[in-house]
Amino acid sequence: MYFTDRGIEELEDRRGQEEVTFEWLAERLREFVDLNPEFEIPVERLATWLARLDDEEE
Repeated sequence: MYFTDRGIEELEDRRGQEEVTFEWLAERLREFVDLNPEFEIPVERLATWLARLDDEEE
């Protein structure tokens, strides 16, 4: 188990039944980076990965 799994499990437990839009998620990610600029690159990578999930693999 990775350390991040605990945070992911907490998110799922606390908010797993909620529905959100990608617009809402994007705003939360911007807020997070504003408060934690040292995480700008990992958040950018996560956002890009989510945005491209449906792209055809080459």
